[in-house]
Amino acid sequence: MPDPNIRIAGGRLIDPGNDIDDLLDIYIADGRVVAVDQPPDGFSADIELDATSLYVIPGLIDLSARLGEPGKEFKATIDSECRAAAAGGITTLCCPPDTDPVIDTPAVIELIRHRARQAGAARVVSLGALTRGLDGEHLSEMAALQRAGCVGVSNALKPLASTYIERRAFEYAATFDLTVFLHADDAALSANGCMHEGHMSTRLGLPGIPEAAETVAVARDLALIQQTGVRAHFCHLTTQQAVRMVARARFDGVPVTAGVAMPNLYLTELDTVDFGADYHFIPPLRTQEDRDSLRKGLQNGTLSALCSDHQPHEADAKLAPFPATEPGASGLDSLLSLTLKLVEENHLLLTDAIARVTSGPASILNIPYGELSVGRAADICILDPNATWQLDETRMHSQGRNTPFRGWEMPGRVRYTLRNGQIIFSNDDS
Repeated sequence: MPDPNIRIAGGRLIDPGNDIDDLLDIYIADGRVVAVDQPPDGFSADIELDATSLYVIPGLIDLSARLGEPGKEFKATIDSECRAAAAGGITTLCCPPDTDPVIDTPAVIELIRHRARQAGAARVVSLGALTRGLDGEHLSEMAALQRAGCVGVSNALKPLASTYIERRAFEYAATFDLTVFLHADDAALSANGCMHEGHMSTRLGLPGIPEAAETVAVARDLALIQQTGVRAHFCHLTTQQAVRMVARARFDGVPVTAGVAMPNLYLTELDTVDFGADYHFIPPLRTQEDRDSLRKGLQNGTLSALCSDHQPHEADAKLAPFPATEPGASGLDSLLSLTLKLVEENHLLLTDAIARVTSGPASILNIPYGELSVGRAADICILDPNATWQLDETRMHSQGRNTPFRGWEMPGRVRYTLRNGQIIFSNDDS
């Protein structure tokens, strides 16, 4: 199907990557942005989208979204989650390597890419495994993974066997200019914990994960990043002290970025008081002071990306006693609205909030999306900022219905999502 010529007219174009926030039309041809404000010579629109009173922003990029497939199709599939992403204004999903089989060969990368193409919705980019099978001991064939299209490497939530292995992995990744995506956790300290270690974990009688499990890991990782010169990204920090450490490292010129997962910006350890399994996260929900510091880190740019940390689960995964439940929440449906809610509650400026889910993640992944420059792929979300809706798990687009935000009033509703100039989601009745 040929790419249509599209004019998006009358909308408020907010493109932080190009410092644009104005009432401007945008013109699309051959899947790309061909002009902003005034049409190019001879342009004739096949489709006109009226964006009056709507926001026109780059398609969102989610830095961490587990898709179930391959290996756990009973939780979700690439098809279901790519379509859910499109309904949420997300045009690019980044898949961590802890699939089954692990993303440690070009064949698995191609399988995921092929299934995403079949879905015809959001695109999927993959992180390759830092070690073979995520075993933490034997380095993966990073060069082959890079040639196959992986946008970085990670050991996901699996620990590395030693600091020596970590150093060698960083050196190997630096050789190919690959970004290493890190989950800051000292496995010996976090042990079998299931929530933040503090007064609440003591009161509930649950094993805790101390703040030091994160900060010790951040200190170690930063030392090795500085030693090896590798580009690195901390996937989702949770503690005040870790944010301060990264801020200092960035000030000193260390090539590191950091992000935060949406649940940690709204929820704290206090939400676990009733043993609700939807509040079981790894890394865990921390204190109110930590939550406030994460918000400030987003404001000042120490944290340059905001992700859903999407982890869809089947209902049974959340029915065991709290420590035995599977951690994580389904986040694709709510990522955009919760981002707008940060603006509504005066935690972020609108342009900064949009940057943290568009140009920020694109820069970290080093991919040509997240902004609407002329010549760039026409990945666009058109949303109604005045619409509100209530999160009802029975109406979620994701196959995973596990969410701690059930019943919340959400601002903003996606009207259209375009990827490469194709309309992959439309909701004209919103």
